[in-house]
Amino acid sequence: MTTLSNHVPDPRLITAFAERRDGPLHRINPWTKVGIVGALVLAVTVFDRLVLLSGLYGAVLLVYGLAGLPYGRLAGWYAFPMLFIVSVAGPLAFLEPGVPIGGALSTPLGALSITWGGVVLFAELSFRSLTVVTFALTASMTTTYTDVAYILGRLLPRPIDQIALLTYRFTFVIIETLEDLVKAALSRGANFSEFWSNKRLYARILGMTMLSAIEQSERLVTSMEARGYDGDITLYGDVPRPPVHELLLVVGSYVAIVGYTAVTMDGGGL
Repeated sequence: MTTLSNHVPDPRLITAFAERRDGPLHRINPWTKVGIVGALVLAVTVFDRLVLLSGLYGAVLLVYGLAGLPYGRLAGWYAFPMLFIVSVAGPLAFLEPGVPIGGALSTPLGALSITWGGVVLFAELSFRSLTVVTFALTASMTTTYTDVAYILGRLLPRPIDQIALLTYRFTFVIIETLEDLVKAALSRGANFSEFWSNKRLYARILGMTMLSAIEQSERLVTSMEARGYDGDITLYGDVPRPPVHELLLVVGSYVAIVGYTAVTMDGGGL
């Protein structure tokens, strides 16, 4: 939604990168990307060292660049995950015991300070979240819609797979409707710089978007039923099995993570 905000991932731009670009990651089997996503989720869950987490994030960031994807867009899209990180990890960082950095701040609830342990905790949670978010964006921007639809149809049970596919397709309609409403409000002198002073305008735009979405969804269902839709979107694509070297990469990733877990549980450390 570049017209609305540079901090929200635009599904049209993501789809354009997936359909019209041809980078190294575009040629990797989609099943391999699904396996790597699972390995990354497992890795950021079991890794408990800042060095490992930062190295893993750096590797994912390098893969993002090698795929030919824009770092500038990624920096803007980090706004949403960073908002979640700050809201969750921020308070935890102040509660972490240790030596205070720069002294303590007096509050009505007592002295409040952040320690080196709190900084490390905040960094660890940030790397965990941004690693998965970055690779998820990388995979979505290098995988065509037909492959994504096929994989969703194989992984998700019915009717969840149909809901996911229809939601994705209808997202573009909602975005265009919302952008039209924003442009109309701006042409009439609206100002979106401050939220609280324009909260009624935000509420009206949101309400009109929801009403328009309901009306268009009803027309969409009627038109699909007229064309023979019976609750199943037929997919004519096919995603083959990954080649041997990609399978070895995925299996090796899981083996390395499980091996690290076994070593740390035994108290060996790395």
